[in-house]
Amino acid sequence: MKKSMILGLVLSLALSSLLACSSSDKATKAEATSAKNMMKLLPVNAQGVIFIDAHKAMSIEVVDKAIKDEKAYKQYLEFVEKTGIDPKEDLNYITAAMFKGEEGEEGVGIVNIKHDPQALLSVIKKKAQEEDKEFLEEEYNGMNIYYSVDEDKKAGLTFLDKSNIAVGTLPGIKAVIDVLKGNKDNVYKNEELSTLLKKVNKKTLVWGVVLVPPKAASESAGNPMIPDIKSVKSVSFNFDYKNKNIMLEIKGASADAEKNQKIATQLNGFKSLGAMAAAEKPEIGELMNAIIISSTDEFITISATIPEELLTKLKGELVPSEPEKK
Repeated sequence: MKKSMILGLVLSLALSSLLACSSSDKATKAEATSAKNMMKLLPVNAQGVIFIDAHKAMSIEVVDKAIKDEKAYKQYLEFVEKTGIDPKEDLNYITAAMFKGEEGEEGVGIVNIKHDPQALLSVIKKKAQEEDKEFLEEEYNGMNIYYSVDEDKKAGLTFLDKSNIAVGTLPGIKAVIDVLKGNKDNVYKNEELSTLLKKVNKKTLVWGVVLVPPKAASESAGNPMIPDIKSVKSVSFNFDYKNKNIMLEIKGASADAEKNQKIATQLNGFKSLGAMAAAEKPEIGELMNAIIISSTDEFITISATIPEELLTKLKGELVPSEPEKK
């Protein structure tokens, strides 16, 4: 399973956990924590990690507007009425990791959220029955894991404590339990990943790092578009929103300064090709101009500050509007 699919699975499971939460007197506010405390639960063999300040993201204007979209807001209100949980208030953080397991790529996420374990399980079991899926339970290292099987992949959740839920593939959840119980080291004992985590900007809404496996680097060597990309050993990234601007930065780490410059030049060439579309769609030109690609002795950096207004224009150009109902 590809890493993007694993990450998608983890985040969708995290969201499912959120949507399944039920209103209950037993549901308590998640205790205050930090990114470092949450990531200390991720396994040492992680190849990539991501952290999302979900509470902060839910509070920004652009997200609030998206929620209050006529169709989306109706679903949102129905969710709040059904569960008694307001995501804008009760979801705090999400962190996730990808790693190589015995049966391929695995993924696990940790959701810091207000929740009632019994009510949550009741809703999930009901949903599984409606979808005609078997809902299984397994004890591991003194903790219960609840999971189902989808396309031969076992995935589910476990309650780590009164504030955190681990969701993901079965091996991923077991890896987190091993870390929690002190039987295995956490991600900060991964020297390469830990060094990268010290450098990433942690004051943004979303940030993370991914190590590029040697096999992936070898496969990329055959790419005729960017042949020097194999020199990139890791990628760090962060996304933020300030003053109605979306800001992003992606940094590929490479120790070959000459190749870094070549890669940046090649990427800028692709950017120039994209800008040619500006004659027909000026918004595309604005987007291309907002992207800055540069290199140093250590990194290839892609950064951009994109006005929210521009993204709205692009959405209008690329996504056809629904016909009015008569």
